[in-house]
Amino acid sequence: MRTNTTTTATVLLAAAVALLLATAARGDGGDGGCGKEDAAAGRDRARARGLKIAAFFSILVCGALGCGLPSLGRHVPALRPDGDVFFLVKAFAAGVILATGFIHILPDAFDNLTDDCLPAGGPWKEFPFAGFGAMVGAIGTLVVDTLATGYFTRAQSKKDAAAAVADEEKQSAAATTQQHNHHYVVGDGGGGEEHEGQVHVHTHATHGHAHGSSALVAAVGEDDKETTLRHRVISQVLELGIVVHSVIIGISLGASQNPETIKPLVVALSFHQMFEGMGLGGCIVQAKFKVRSIVTMVLFFCLTTPVGIAVGVGISSVYNESSPTALVVEGILNSVAAGILIYMALVDLLAEDFMNPRVQSRGKLQLGINLAMLAGAGLMSMLAKWA
Repeated sequence: MRTNTTTTATVLLAAAVALLLATAARGDGGDGGCGKEDAAAGRDRARARGLKIAAFFSILVCGALGCGLPSLGRHVPALRPDGDVFFLVKAFAAGVILATGFIHILPDAFDNLTDDCLPAGGPWKEFPFAGFGAMVGAIGTLVVDTLATGYFTRAQSKKDAAAAVADEEKQSAAATTQQHNHHYVVGDGGGGEEHEGQVHVHTHATHGHAHGSSALVAAVGEDDKETTLRHRVISQVLELGIVVHSVIIGISLGASQNPETIKPLVVALSFHQMFEGMGLGGCIVQAKFKVRSIVTMVLFFCLTTPVGIAVGVGISSVYNESSPTALVVEGILNSVAAGILIYMALVDLLAEDFMNPRVQSRGKLQLGINLAMLAGAGLMSMLAKWA
């Protein structure tokens, strides 16, 4: 139920972002010629349309492959969440997400909010709104992260407490019935009092041992539940952050009519989607969602950018990415998305795994995940040359 609610919210957010960008990107009475000369250069609608179709399916397939890779742990022991390879894959993907925020999205936000097409007398060049938006995104993610985790933990604790009380009542009733039956049988023969006392002592010893074992099992189970709840919150918040910039990327690509601009984006965004999918897929696997919830989240992630491309194609005739309103809206959304992804990569993905006792106790694994993180961040940074 919680996953369905979050997915619905994510769908509504994606639709709102797409609608907002589509509306804002229309000519809005600003400098009508700003950026139009550059946009007109190199236009080829027919060739661009073919590249957009290729981008649609390429990004869709790569996103599915990346998001589905961590799920293979159920069939491939090396990719299980408690395995070394899984830590390496997740560190690589976290590096990709970190570079996405710092190298791809945040610079775009600064470019949008300091563009020459913005009115000269406006406030956008007087204050670093892009950095402010990133800070708000990171702080907002922290607040949502902690509040959601606390809420779900308290709700789960109440359920566990109620279940424990009910279980205790059942055990007490069963023990009373058993004791009554035991008195009836033993009291019927000779020497019943001595035998009854011996049985009573033995029963208490066994009962104490059972309580000790059950307490240990309960403690382990409680830790496992808290960890699962934490990963569920992380995966859902991460998907929200990815959705915002994925819609922007898709619409921008779909609205472009320049084949020379689209061509490098097809390859770059395909790899981008696959690497991000690996990070999200790892979180989804650790969250231990039901199959239906996993399929829903994976499908939504895979479809967000392709649907954005389709929306961009639909509005390409009226889309003006250089209009002041479009620049401001896209810049703010990009800055907030950058803050969300930077926070998620550093706090919820890298810090959590780097401080994991399994990693801390094994030097080679610790070195491996550091190298994997650097590789992911480095490769994603290189893609900034083309995307």
